[in-house]
Amino acid sequence: MTARAEGPGAAASAWSRSRHRRRPWWLRDTRVAVGVLIVAGIASLAAMAPYLALRQPTQIDLQQTLERPGPAHPFGTDQLGRDLLSRVVFAGRTSLVVGVVSVATSLAIGVPLGLVSGYSGGRADLLAMRFVDVLQAFPGLLLAIAVIAILGPGILNMMLAIGVSASPLFARLLRASVLEVKGEEFVDAARATGGTDLRIMLRHVLPNALAPLIAQSTLRLGSAILTSASLSFLGLGVQPPQPEWGAMVSEARQYFVSAPHLIVFPGLAIILCVLGFNLLGEALSDRIDPRLANASENR
Repeated sequence: MTARAEGPGAAASAWSRSRHRRRPWWLRDTRVAVGVLIVAGIASLAAMAPYLALRQPTQIDLQQTLERPGPAHPFGTDQLGRDLLSRVVFAGRTSLVVGVVSVATSLAIGVPLGLVSGYSGGRADLLAMRFVDVLQAFPGLLLAIAVIAILGPGILNMMLAIGVSASPLFARLLRASVLEVKGEEFVDAARATGGTDLRIMLRHVLPNALAPLIAQSTLRLGSAILTSASLSFLGLGVQPPQPEWGAMVSEARQYFVSAPHLIVFPGLAIILCVLGFNLLGEALSDRIDPRLANASENR
């Protein structure tokens, strides 16, 4: 048997791998770095929109319609002479708010359903899951359109519609997690010491069952922003003159050949925002899922 040669190069490589493994997991995962960079950049631009915008996003100037990108207007102007950079930056505020509120609405509906269903079982589980099955029978976008058709178009109704359409996912995910957690010994110990069902659910079961929801919530932020852009594109979400990426793409369809920048810039904003949240969500999912944790460690 031939002994493997050891030298300075092999030792340096082993030291480098050891140092790499000692770093926090979120520093070793490229998806986290890229996702944080994209999301933080978009959030920073949205927060500083009043200071970055060259003009008010609704200010009309009919003498500067459909101007191409240039020094005066880096993103150009639209069919009404409105500065496109200002509109894209302010639309980022709207999209981020819609995403956060929609996911919060989904959690407000899905968490109680999944918690009670998974912990109680029996008839409560049956009724809750049949209600979830009814919601899941419709595609998410179609269900959102149905809710808006009942309530009417508008940003508030759109956020509610997106939240309702995504709530079955959170309910089923939390139910599966609760079913796993409620069989643990610390839950039996809490029950043996006289803890009520409500106290056990809120103090012991729910905190230990929330981990999968954190990753899924990050993924759903990107999906909610994409759904809101789709609804606004159809005229069911944010209403003019308030800027919104999907509505801006819809308004620019007829100018696709003569002024493609009207579609390119809001379209790129949608792609980058959804990509950032998806990268973060996937990285969190891999870290939380025990079946994928080892693969993440070896990256």
